[in-house]
Amino acid sequence: MSIRLIIVDDDPLVRAGLTFMLGGAGDIEIVGEAADGAEVPELIERTAPDVVLMDIRMPGVDGLTATETLRRRQDAPEVLVLTTFHAEEQVLRALRAGAAGFVLKDTPPAEIVSAVRRVAAGDPVLSPAVTRQLMTHVAGAPTGARRDTAADRLDSLAEREREVALAVGRGQSNAEIAAGLYMSVPTVKAHVSRILAKLGLNNRVQIALLVHDADPAMGEDGARGGDVR
Repeated sequence: MSIRLIIVDDDPLVRAGLTFMLGGAGDIEIVGEAADGAEVPELIERTAPDVVLMDIRMPGVDGLTATETLRRRQDAPEVLVLTTFHAEEQVLRALRAGAAGFVLKDTPPAEIVSAVRRVAAGDPVLSPAVTRQLMTHVAGAPTGARRDTAADRLDSLAEREREVALAVGRGQSNAEIAAGLYMSVPTVKAHVSRILAKLGLNNRVQIALLVHDADPAMGEDGARGGDVR
């Protein structure tokens, strides 16, 4: 089945370029476009996309507000943020709101296509050039209250689930987690699903952010956050 995609960007030339590039992939169907975040709810209802490619800076309802509103829907599609700038507070806000990740607008076309496919498959994406900056500089040192709350949430997990959560926080793939913890990949996936359900999170990126909040040092060793490939 094809991946149903909508593109949200206030620049018509950018939308045209993305439509041309992504529409050429045999498994991606562009089902709608919007120039403002205010148009997204109606467009979602009408087109039922799998993925929304969302610009951040728009003159009306910006992509951050649109993402926060969208991800509160029970049947929300995945959101892939497309931006011209590197890790900033706005990107962190988008990830905390439930975006599956972000790519820079100067990312090579083939990698943007790959990112859409990965997000549609439930695999979050962060541009490798900005992942460590996001996790260590933008997130910053968590406040005492935020750190304590995050630590308590991690402590609510079973021991094996917590080990998987910490590995996700280090940016390890399912295969790497499986090898490191001596379990099968399907078992890792099952643990990740239970972690998301228990903690009320949307995706692996939010698990990684929670681990960072609990203790920034826990996510530093080998953190990659899911490279675009």
